Amino acid sequence: MRIGVIGCGTIARAAVEGIVLDGHNITVSERNTEHASFLAETYENVQIADNQGVVDASDVLFLGLMAEVAPDVLGPLTFRTSQVAISFMAGATLEEADALIQPARATAIMMPFPGIAAGGTPIMMYGDTGIVADIFGNRNSIFPVRDPDEMAAYLCAQAVLSPVALMVSDAADWLGDRVSDKSQGEAFLRMLVASNLSTTACGPLIEALNTPGGYNQRLRLHMQTQGFTTALKSGLTGMLPTAANGSR
Repeated sequence: MRIGVIGCGTIARAAVEGIVLDGHNITVSERNTEHASFLAETYENVQIADNQGVVDASDVLFLGLMAEVAPDVLGPLTFRTSQVAISFMAGATLEEADALIQPARATAIMMPFPGIAAGGTPIMMYGDTGIVADIFGNRNSIFPVRDPDEMAAYLCAQAVLSPVALMVSDAADWLGDRVSDKSQGEAFLRMLVASNLSTTACGPLIEALNTPGGYNQRLRLHMQTQGFTTALKSGLTGMLPTAANGSR
């Protein structure tokens, strides 16, 4: 497959690294020199071009731009009717991305995570499940959503990753002050969280860790008393578009 990447930032680079050994011919834009140069120097099937060169060399496009700059970047380019695009732009709907690349078509929007470089990551997406599964499905789990409102809700909910990482980091810092090997402590906590959540649903896991007076129950109840749950849900709701959160 001939794949082009317009906007080669951190996430787009990770997406390329996740598929680069699958036999595709990949052309990346020179917009981010560091990432583009690394990919081209590391993999013989990756080349660099200006944005129009990326379009000309590709049948499938990844749109890895920030939504606010996309009109200025994509507007001057000439696309082909036969081309399709997958948008990585969190701030633009699929319909908005599609309007920017006519007569090509944006058929799917997906939000990759950094872990896509190694595989084994969830991919939330809306639109053409087939093309996303064809390119990324061999190593990752595809989570299709029903409509733009569901996509908006998933986009908000996925932001839990950063506070979870901060919680683990803060706990690792606390632990590091009390043990001889701080890096081992963080590695233990990261594996603890990742392995248990990957194999057990949240409800049963919370129940299994609900021993009266146990460490897990005591810390969870302390955090809930401090307003953790309320702050989390209000923060998520506040990020929803107006129509999706029920406000007018």
